[in-house]
Amino acid sequence: MPKPATATATARAAALHGPVPPRRARRAVSYVDSMTPHLFVPTPQRPVRAKARQLCADTQVMPHSHPWAQVAISTTGVIQLTVDRGTYIVPPSRALWIPPGMVHAVTMVEDAEMRTLYFHQPRGRCGPAALGSRGTTAEQSAWRQCRVLEASDLLRAVVREMPTTPDDDTAPDAATLLRERHLSALLCDELARAAPVRLGVDLPRDKRLRQLCEAVLADPTRHTTLQAWAQDTGASLRTVARLFRTELGSTFTQWRQQVILAKAVSLAAGRMPMGQIATELGYSPSAFSAMVRKSVGQPPGQFLGQR
Repeated sequence: MPKPATATATARAAALHGPVPPRRARRAVSYVDSMTPHLFVPTPQRPVRAKARQLCADTQVMPHSHPWAQVAISTTGVIQLTVDRGTYIVPPSRALWIPPGMVHAVTMVEDAEMRTLYFHQPRGRCGPAALGSRGTTAEQSAWRQCRVLEASDLLRAVVREMPTTPDDDTAPDAATLLRERHLSALLCDELARAAPVRLGVDLPRDKRLRQLCEAVLADPTRHTTLQAWAQDTGASLRTVARLFRTELGSTFTQWRQQVILAKAVSLAAGRMPMGQIATELGYSPSAFSAMVRKSVGQPPGQFLGQR
């Protein structure tokens, strides 16, 4: 992995690309309920249900689960979804599939218009209904995990057109229900075709390592070495390195790189120039480009949705 830029290189990059914007001060998180899922229950007759909600930055939807599958997508703004063993940054260019029964919490990284889609799952199946069959064992296994997916222009347009009227409101007429079924079929087809993105950060169960990982997620550039992070938690370097191997199956450097990629996605969603993103994350532009290409096999502009 290319090494992060030194302080001198960072200063040089800042001079070239302009000053790095000051970090937004962390505000207290406001908690809201799970947005009345009982009023949008998907059924065989209405297999996909949609709802919309405008939420402010630093708002968290309380941890919850439901017996149907879900797709979280933001039409504006960045959201972060956390499950027991991982966290995901979701900009408007991506969608996140959440399988049935998985406890999850959603945090608004910035002001966001969040669209939530609920999917009826026939017994024994998991995935978009448009798959139309049980699929292979590998396909079923993939959809039983959280998946970050590319959100095509068509997918985002269909999501915006889906009816969002709850069940306690006026019942939709026959024409509205027919249109919803057509949109649902197209939506499921787009999801089934969507390319998965290797973008997620695994989280450990061990409380000591979890504390360290959450600190890195909050400010990944505060330290660059595991020894410095370990000192913050009071654990020894050897203990923390061992926990990374046993709990997360990776080294600290590999894990932190995923955090850096997720942070880069969040910054890019705010239209920050590529050079400033690299500087903000402690890299020179060339080192950042090389790291992204090596990690995800794509140039930074393509991976971050900047053409």
